[in-house]
Amino acid sequence: MDVVRIMESLAQQGVTVLFKADAGRMREGVEPWTFVASGAPFREDLLVRTDAASVEACLEICLPRLRTFGLAIPESGA
Repeated sequence: MDVVRIMESLAQQGVTVLFKADAGRMREGVEPWTFVASGAPFREDLLVRTDAASVEACLEICLPRLRTFGLAIPESGA
């Protein structure tokens, strides 16, 4: 999965994207990855966010939600 390509595509559509790896949660073995997407075309109070065990898991959860807002997201792959 080309995460950079996905993030660039979202940014070009006005979406701010953040991936975070939390060292404390990683040590505890508790969903250390966080994905957050906000900005246009969302309302000001709306964002798409999840915590998961991996980057891929975050994307599996959030990309379908982002597509429901009409965002064009590259398919998985190189």
